[in-house]
Amino acid sequence: MSRVIVITSGKGGVGKTTVTANLGSALCQLGFKVALVDADFGLRNLDLLLGLEQRVVYTALDVLAGECTLEKALVRDKRQENLVLLPAAQSRNKESVTPEQMKSLIGQLSKSYDYILIDCPAGIEIGFRNAIAAAQEAIIVTTPEVSALRDADRVVGLLESEAIKSIRLIVNRLRPELIERKEMVSVEDIVDLLVVPLIGIVPDDQRIIISTNRGEPLVLEETPSITAQAFKNIAKRLEGHDVPYLELTNEPEGLFARLRKFLFGNPDNT
Repeated sequence: MSRVIVITSGKGGVGKTTVTANLGSALCQLGFKVALVDADFGLRNLDLLLGLEQRVVYTALDVLAGECTLEKALVRDKRQENLVLLPAAQSRNKESVTPEQMKSLIGQLSKSYDYILIDCPAGIEIGFRNAIAAAQEAIIVTTPEVSALRDADRVVGLLESEAIKSIRLIVNRLRPELIERKEMVSVEDIVDLLVVPLIGIVPDDQRIIISTNRGEPLVLEETPSITAQAFKNIAKRLEGHDVPYLELTNEPEGLFARLRKFLFGNPDNT
């Protein structure tokens, strides 16, 4: 059965699209068939992060208008045969699609793909409603900033009111050295505030900017990095694997050792 997961946050600029592209690619590396859906009508960006912008011919709106089949609108990634993108339309706004239409599109995709990841637009208006309409699960992406956390907390409440029971959290752009100096909100405090199970921590990494500009998800690079491994670990956790959190500090009792104790009690059990 297909798993439909919306990647959301409330606040713009926290890295939802980056997470969608890298997590989708990591799931493909595990052997799953993955469809990525750009639900940000009017501000399409997911195609850029995947390096597929030159190959977009049709969009989700063309499918809904009956101008092409869903199969024709899907853009296939030549580097990953099990990954496809359903692009949004740049020339139309978010009001051009209804939640019922999104359910129809996702329903068609569910017949052929193991995972469907929906890249949700910023905000909590109609674009958000469209993106969550067909979702069974949600991943909230936040950064350790007060404004991002407040918006994430608001989104948690909205998702719960829509009966989305499985909600998990990714803390993005973490800088352990700032947390050690008490200059950034800690992961423990974020989990305490949002009361959402943690599924991943992604460090702040300038290579994300480089990979974005190249149109190549970081997890596809030949040279391994801690950040790429973080995305791969999130994909494994989605599948129920018990994967330890990466240590990003050199302290004997580093940030993530303490985090494991906070989350699980005994770090030897993670």
